[in-house]
Amino acid sequence: MGIGGGIFLIVVGAILAFAVKDSVSGVDLALIGYICMGAGVLTLIIALVMNAQRTNTTHREVVERRDVPPAPPTA
Repeated sequence: MGIGGGIFLIVVGAILAFAVKDSVSGVDLALIGYICMGAGVLTLIIALVMNAQRTNTTHREVVERRDVPPAPPTA
């Protein structure tokens, strides 16, 4: 999902929790909004931790070299 997905969930959750005043039978939209905001914050934290780990990695290149002796002269 990444950083953008986390921000999207936070925004959708805030809209559901604070701006929507309609009611659906058997569904608490404010609670769904809080759940979406919590999932968005969790997604954002995980994405930031994964990005921080990715920038701390090092790469090592191993080159194997074999020297072949020259062929003996032919007469």
